[in-house]
Amino acid sequence: MEKEELQKELDKFRNFVINESKKNLTRLKKNSSKKLLNSIKGVSKLSKNSIELSFSMEDYGLFQDKGVSGTKKKYSTPYSYTTKMPPPKALDKWIVKRGIAPRNKDGKFISRSSIKFAIARSIMINGIKPTLFFTKPFDKAFKKLPNEIIEKYGLDALALFNRLTKEIYKK
Repeated sequence: MEKEELQKELDKFRNFVINESKKNLTRLKKNSSKKLLNSIKGVSKLSKNSIELSFSMEDYGLFQDKGVSGTKKKYSTPYSYTTKMPPPKALDKWIVKRGIAPRNKDGKFISRSSIKFAIARSIMINGIKPTLFFTKPFDKAFKKLPNEIIEKYGLDALALFNRLTKEIYKK
């Protein structure tokens, strides 16, 4: 396979994963602030003896993709809440964007700090269900890579995916 063809294949792979991940976030309604959606980026570079392929996104994207087990509800994921709940202040803008403003039995609005605490506690107990918004497009694109690339560069899908998700989490 020629160098130009190989670079085209890598670019196609990168673009497919990014575009499909963004579509999945939109379809799953996991992009109220668009921060995660806009943060998904990728690099594909071909060197003489190696391939560089990397993706980056907001840190919490990994938890949205893989999910997080709660204290009571468990998912097949390496992440879990044990004693700490997510910081309630992280939910402030999300609550406003969603228009969440419940009332108590007297018809008065419940304070935003109470709502943030209640939602954070619920997330800790129930966890975050895996969406696989990134994993599925990655796997699908990997299966479409020509065998010549996989054999020549010794690509192992699981090892590559694990390495890339660790890189995403570091950023």
